[in-house]
Amino acid sequence: MYYNKVEICGVNTSELKVLTDDEKKALLERIKLGDEQARRELISGNLRLVLSVVQRFTGRRENLDDLFQVGCIGLVKAVDNFNTELDVKFSTYAVPMIIGEIRRYLRDNNSIRISRSVRDLAYRALQAKEELIKTKECEPTVEDIAKHLGESKDSIVRAMEAIIEPISLYEPVYNEGGDSIYVMDQISDTNSSDEIWLESIALKQAMKSLNEREKTIISLRYYKNKTQMEIAEEIGISQAQVSRLEKGALEHMRKQI
Repeated sequence: MYYNKVEICGVNTSELKVLTDDEKKALLERIKLGDEQARRELISGNLRLVLSVVQRFTGRRENLDDLFQVGCIGLVKAVDNFNTELDVKFSTYAVPMIIGEIRRYLRDNNSIRISRSVRDLAYRALQAKEELIKTKECEPTVEDIAKHLGESKDSIVRAMEAIIEPISLYEPVYNEGGDSIYVMDQISDTNSSDEIWLESIALKQAMKSLNEREKTIISLRYYKNKTQMEIAEEIGISQAQVSRLEKGALEHMRKQI
């Protein structure tokens, strides 16, 4: 995956124009009068906005070109539907439109196919939940939603679970001083292939080059299959520090080997 790519869809991102708020307002007024040139200029002048949104989805290992094109569709919809009479910045309106378009693309192109009937039931359940919140003024239970729709509780649960978007193991869940903790760092696997890998490359010899704290972390992580959170509690440091020390120790060991 090419995260540092400068060119996306043939567009040099370093040369993308950035419009001021006043320029956007002027273009929007011209668009209201049917000026197609102003429409093109506003779209072109907000491509950086699309790029900034696309960068939020890089952890999914999706093709950046595809996401950028889909995001541009969301931008065009925002340009065509923006109400200049509302006291809202164009970017404030456009970002959710771009995000929504990308999420629809990711959902519809998910390798896990969901039947239309199940998806429709899930969206009906979400609508019912909103309606019940307004009338009951509290969070409805699954039983409440099922009764409201005339469906079984199990079918509602299955439908709602089906539309939950999968999370990448490389999705960051916490940051502390530049140290990121990813979903995979939260998982303990008793059948981890990492342990086999470490043993197969003469682990004992490589570990001699580590300091005592690093040896402790590697031992707890790969021999006792503990999560970083458990290790942090045991040795009295933050999980972010455990993550940093673990990554540094593994890199040092690879160099030794």
